[in-house]
Amino acid sequence: MDLAPINDRRRFIVENTDVLTPPHTPEIRLHLASEALDLWQRTEDELGRLGLPPPFWAFAWAGGQALARYILDHPDLVRGRRVFDFAAGSGIVAIAALMAGAAGAEANEIDDFALAALPLNAALNDVTLAACPGDVIGRLDLEADIVFAGDVCYERPMAERVTDWLAALAAAGKEVLIGDPGRSYLARERLRKVAEYEVPVSRALEDAEVKRTAVWRFAGA
Repeated sequence: MDLAPINDRRRFIVENTDVLTPPHTPEIRLHLASEALDLWQRTEDELGRLGLPPPFWAFAWAGGQALARYILDHPDLVRGRRVFDFAAGSGIVAIAALMAGAAGAEANEIDDFALAALPLNAALNDVTLAACPGDVIGRLDLEADIVFAGDVCYERPMAERVTDWLAALAAAGKEVLIGDPGRSYLARERLRKVAEYEVPVSRALEDAEVKRTAVWRFAGA
């Protein structure tokens, strides 16, 4: 069964989220859920089906907030460069890059609701990003100078697959940065920390109200 048409997804996002500023990046405005569990239920009720992907796009996760903060504080990192935001969720990282002067930004997602939320969130911040749908893991031909990945190490199979791919991108000459709030499957031995933050998060989603969250590069890069 197909998901709701794009206009229905956009309507659902606008009607069931609030325009909020993530606590660690008050410069950025996003369509976000104020109540995590309520939105999960409304997502299922609205479309009349069970088993939809959780609405990860409706929350500013710690890894994404850390990457966005790092970009906004270090605009030379992205200025004039092409950015690829992997598993973009709300698009907070791509939006931060564009606000900091990136030449362009692609935001990748496999979730149709996230793909609908991305242009809505970009418009809130007066920037324009390109949505990139589908599973891109394994592709080394990304048209980008720098690749960002936030909160991608929470499950072992996903973390291993993504880390190997990101390492290959780094070896191929891309600059690659990962934002992570201490997930169990982060390959720390392959990375070096470049920044660390205390990021406020929702207790409904995490095990604490503040997560110590780092920005990492691949060792040797």
